[in-house]
Order: sequence, then C-alpha cells, then structure tokens
Amino acid sequence: MNVIIANKYRDALANLDIEVIKKLEGEFTVNEIVETFKNFFFNKMILDVTALKDYKNIKTLQQLSLSLDMDKLILLLDGSPETSNPEYLSDLISMRIYNFTMNVEGVKWLYEHPNSYRDVAQYHQLDTTHDVNYSYNVNVNQPVQELKRCVVICFKDVTPGAGSTTLTYIAKKQLARNYDVVALEVDKHDFMYFDEDKMYSVSGSELGNTITKYSNSDVILIDANASTVAESLSNEVIYLLEPSKIQLNKLLARDPQVLQRDKDKKIVLNQCMLSDSDVSDFEYETGLSVFYKIPPLNDQSSNNEDLDKFLVKLGFYKQDVAGQSESKKGIMSLFGK
Repeated sequence: MNVIIANKYRDALANLDIEVIKKLEGEFTVNEIVETFKNFFFNKMILDVTALKDYKNIKTLQQLSLSLDMDKLILLLDGSPETSNPEYLSDLISMRIYNFTMNVEGVKWLYEHPNSYRDVAQYHQLDTTHDVNYSYNVNVNQPVQELKRCVVICFKDVTPGAGSTTLTYIAKKQLARNYDVVALEVDKHDFMYFDEDKMYSVSGSELGNTITKYSNSDVILIDANASTVAESLSNEVIYLLEPSKIQLNKLLARDPQVLQRDKDKKIVLNQCMLSDSDVSDFEYETGLSVFYKIPPLNDQSSNNEDLDKFLVKLGFYKQDVAGQSESKKGIMSLFGK
C-alpha cells in the first residue's frame, strides 16, 4: 500500500491508479511528515513537493532524506525556477533521491519503473561544489558537515565465492594511499577478521543512513553480499565472476538465464588466470563483455600494482603512478586532479 502527501496537485494525484492506505493534504513541515510516517509501513510515498513547507530550500529535502527511506519516495516537482534548477536536481541525486518528475504521468511511470542512479546520472554535477551541508541528525542543534562529492562503488559476487569481500578490503587499502576511503559490508561480519580501520559491517536497512554518515569521504566501497539495496545506492556496480568451470556450472545450474541478464553489466573476472585469448573465447561463449580481469591478489601485500591498473580504468587516476593512462573519462574522473 502507498501514501500520498499532496497540496497543489491534489486533484491530479487523486486520479492515480494505485492503492492508497493514507493521504495527507495541505502543507507540512519535515518534522510533521517524519513523525507521521517514521513507524508507518508503506510501499511508496508520493510527495507533491508543494506540500512541503520551504521546499524551494534544498536543505528541506536534505532533512527529509536523512529521516525516511528515499528508495520509497516519488517526488512530484512543481517546475518552478528553483526546483528545475540543475543544481537543485543535482543535489537531490546526491541525497539519493532518484525518482523525481515534473508531471503526474511521470509519477505513474516511476511507480512502475523506479530509477536507479544510472537513470539520472546525466543530471548529477560531479564537478561542482554547492553550498549544501549534510547533518547527521534531524535536530538542527546538532553539528553539520560540509557536503563533499563522494563516489560509491559496489562489489557483488555473481558466481559463488567470487571474492568480493577480499577485493573490497584490498581495494580499500590500495585506494587509501591517495583517497579518503570507507568500506562497508552488508548483512555479514567478515570485515572484523581484517583488523583494518574504516571498515564497517551494517545491515541492509542501515545502509542508506551509513552512506550518508560517511559521505564526506572521497570513496565508499561496498561489499554487497546478497543486498539489492546496495546496488541501487551505488554510483557504480562491479559484478564479479570467478571464471572456473565448476563455479560457472554451479551458477548456470542455479539460474540458466543469469548470463543473459548480466550481459549489459560491468563484469570483472576476479581471481582470474585466463590469458587474453581465453578471455576473448569466454566472451564469445557467454555473450558477456568483460570490463577487466583481475589475477589472484596477495592480501598481505601493501601494494598491488595489478589492482591499481583496474582502479585507474575505473577512473581513479591518482593510482596511475607511472602516468600511463590515456584518457580521463568516467564517473571517478573528478578525483584525477
């Protein structure tokens, strides 16, 4: 069941063909909305932005994003100069508000086809700095921290035991030479065995708030495990395959269509000893496009040059100590300065 909070567009939203369990009409503060729905179970919240007092101030939406699950929010904007401003839209995306539209028809579309980051990335101004502050608590008396652009990278195993946990750990250590990095694992507690700082275990329900908490870092790495929420909250998702015959056959026995579904994803062969020719054969046989192959890595080493090459291809150009990268394109290129 769904909830609707409406003001200017109450009549149009009344005609939505969806099940509604609760409806509010009028203007409300963030605190009033949070208190009403913080312990209220719902599928989606359709919010007419004009129902939110002081909605033209982006900090109002920021306050809302820290208190409710933004994956459940569909935001109907009013098309005013303030809410259609590119910086306003970019800041919505920074708060992981991906489902916004300026017409009621878009609300129904987003209800049936929710956006991920990739669907709105073109509106995200990664190379600019805004005067927006993130607070870690709705209480305005709590300290605030300046918003810094943070890139969230998710590692997810496709074949069983493809190595996402160890790869997240090694990548965190490697990137920490040049960036401020935090690593998170979802719904497991394997990080405790690495004895490394800035590595935290969280539940899926805590993940969004934890990302916000550490959004002042340069990079957040996520070991997704079985979490689908982690994928939706990330700027980039790396899907790991361990390309041995036994692991691939196990995968296909469990889900014969998995490779077909993954053909457009960023596939990395992890713990891979295949030659370039073998990788070409693998791509032909599976229909997948391999983004990179990572050989077995030494997790005791303080410097994994093979991993640096992968990180440079992702866009972390400070890892290119030899200065050999030819292009600085990609979602992490802002860190190549």
